[in-house]
Amino acid sequence: MNNKKGFTLIELLVVIAIIGLLSTLSVLALNNARQKSRDAKRVADVKQLQTALELYYNDAYGYPTALEVVSGIELNYGSTVYMNSIPSAPTPYDGTDCDATNNVYTYAQDGSGASYTIDYCLGSATGEISAGLNTATPGGIQSN
Repeated sequence: MNNKKGFTLIELLVVIAIIGLLSTLSVLALNNARQKSRDAKRVADVKQLQTALELYYNDAYGYPTALEVVSGIELNYGSTVYMNSIPSAPTPYDGTDCDATNNVYTYAQDGSGASYTIDYCLGSATGEISAGLNTATPGGIQSN
């Protein structure tokens, strides 16, 4: 009587296939979560910048020029600092409408300093904000 203990080749191949399938599914889920987190960061950055701009407006009676709102530079008026560093968009860019050229936060002030726009791109819908190019103004965030 041959009473060997162990796994057959077929059993080992089935186990390896199952482990491969589970690891592939987990990597796909992780990539999706990373994309959603980048989009959430983009929306949070824009909202934080809007808050800093409103505080600036209350003190300076106007919004800053585009030269004063540059990624990596602090936003201040006099000795008051509203943001230590203007955020830059996370990389890599996501979605079909977003590419390397529009994966930035583009700030523009109207000529009088009474309003501004911040253009940014989302790879997928986040909350009620649609995917693609969007604009933030003093009135809020608008989906294009």
